[in-house]
Amino acid sequence: MSSTLFRNGRLYVGGSDALLDGHEVLVENGRIAAVSDRPITAAATRTVDLGGRTLMPGLIDAHYHAIAAHPNFALVDAMPQSLVAQHSRSLLEASLQRGFTTIRDAGGADYGLARAIEQGLIRGPRLFYSGAALSQTGGHGDFRPYEQPVMCSCGMGARSLARIVDGVPEVRRAARDELRKGATQIKIMASGGVASPSDPVWNLQFSEEEIRAAVWEARSWRTYVMAHAYTPEAIARCIQYGVRSIEHGNLIDAAAASVVAEHDAFVVPTLATYESLAARGGELGMPQSSLDKLSDVRDAGLRSLEILTKAGAKIGFGTDLLGAMHADQLTEFEIRARVLPVATVLRQATTINAELLQREGELGTVSAGALADLIVVDGDPLADLSVLGGNGERVVMVMKGGEVFKDTL
Repeated sequence: MSSTLFRNGRLYVGGSDALLDGHEVLVENGRIAAVSDRPITAAATRTVDLGGRTLMPGLIDAHYHAIAAHPNFALVDAMPQSLVAQHSRSLLEASLQRGFTTIRDAGGADYGLARAIEQGLIRGPRLFYSGAALSQTGGHGDFRPYEQPVMCSCGMGARSLARIVDGVPEVRRAARDELRKGATQIKIMASGGVASPSDPVWNLQFSEEEIRAAVWEARSWRTYVMAHAYTPEAIARCIQYGVRSIEHGNLIDAAAASVVAEHDAFVVPTLATYESLAARGGELGMPQSSLDKLSDVRDAGLRSLEILTKAGAKIGFGTDLLGAMHADQLTEFEIRARVLPVATVLRQATTINAELLQREGELGTVSAGALADLIVVDGDPLADLSVLGGNGERVVMVMKGGEVFKDTL
């Protein structure tokens, strides 16, 4: 396999507060073979002169929806699956071009998409997928219209996003089935949400026994449960029942944040989606029922970052964008930087997310032995965060597993 030597640039190793000068990085066989503050003498197939640009780990988006062809999931469910798959390919490939070399899908992506990426049919990021999210009847994954009569709701819901399960036996069966199909973690809907039509944001979903059942099944596969949850009560009960990753968490308070910190769990805020929905949700076809609920969580988003930071909780980096909104993926950096130091935000999108994915030392870092998931940005991201802005115009090189997927150097 070819090898690449990076030199004459600055280095952000991941998890640090400063860039390093005068370091060289050698990539061999898809991994980082060496990082040195002295010239590396090994022969390389290609030498990249960075010209003072910054080499850094590939970005990680820990809350993504690859099948979200449209902001309205009811419309996605009406599409042929072959059409949804083509939308997924387009969204995934665009994300890699922005510098996201890894994503964790929060509901909808499956084995087929993962295999298509592995086989090179989709030139997209590494995919950690949850399969279908688990939702109770009337929960955040239940997108049936109010008037739709049904004798049994099992397995229904937002066909592309979730499956409806009620009671411990159904939760166990569904979790086992998603794990059987290769899910890298289990996703549950544990509170109301914005996109779903019938559940208020404050609604608690799934009983203690149901949540603990999902957690047990995930742990039996040496993985974990991620839970959609907004309110302090929904967040705290999930963490106490064994959930490891809270998604969104906008309405969290100090007490719930302390519970997260005490259990060494994570919260993954997704602020870009609320900004995008507020700006153009209506024109993109988001239902009015969802737009009406948006203000309940949007204004609390930045405050949640401050509360979590004060509690010492681990904060991951996610976006949760839908359809055409995916073009706003990099805005998550600028939004978070309104209240957090830039170095903190970069850690969230690299080393913290790698820990969340249980891939510390392999992802989110530029260090010997790590996977060669690297990007080159035209500038200093710690001094000028706009280099990670727009649609990735200043991300001039993207490498995943030692293979170059973008090169405009």
